[in-house]
Amino acid sequence: MAETDFLSGGLADPVIAGQSAFRAIMQAMAEPGTIQAITDCPTPPKGLRRTMASIATTLCDADTPIWLDPELAGNPLVVKWLAFHTGAPVTADSAAAMFAFVSDPSSMPALDRFAKGTDAYPDRSTTLVLAVDGFDRGTPLSLTGPGIEHLRRFTFAPMPEAFIDQWSGNRALFPRGVDLILAGPEAVACLPRSTRIGKGED
Repeated sequence: MAETDFLSGGLADPVIAGQSAFRAIMQAMAEPGTIQAITDCPTPPKGLRRTMASIATTLCDADTPIWLDPELAGNPLVVKWLAFHTGAPVTADSAAAMFAFVSDPSSMPALDRFAKGTDAYPDRSTTLVLAVDGFDRGTPLSLTGPGIEHLRRFTFAPMPEAFIDQWSGNRALFPRGVDLILAGPEAVACLPRSTRIGKGED
């Protein structure tokens, strides 16, 4: 990709594509652990997954500071592409970010390093966008809570270190806490802070 190619990679009809991506994300958030396809994605520089680019262009703007993990932050084309296509300012302080983009969940900071919101303003927390290889491998999880009728089985990989224990601490903060958007190669799934997560056999 040429140095100026961060200007390209947008969508022919960004409004329709953005609406479609927004619906997929909201459906995934309303029904935790379900997999929702995003079919029309931007073409970002190498290093930023297309579904992550779709999430960024759909949810981020000049009023939403974003945090990038070291791999993404160290890629000038990715940083320039996100700045051009979203207008979102990049912050080095994970606790100041409204959205955090993580290319390798297995080596990401602990969940408690990100903004958790306050009791009065629980929405002032970080939504983490994690690149995952897929939803057909990894440690089996059992999900319960709002948006899940009884119990839902779910897997994704790679997973943050000590994820179940970290999530238990995050869930205990409710209504504060972080939310997760898991960006697979062609689809997304969400784990909102209200979801209880246990091992698959629980």
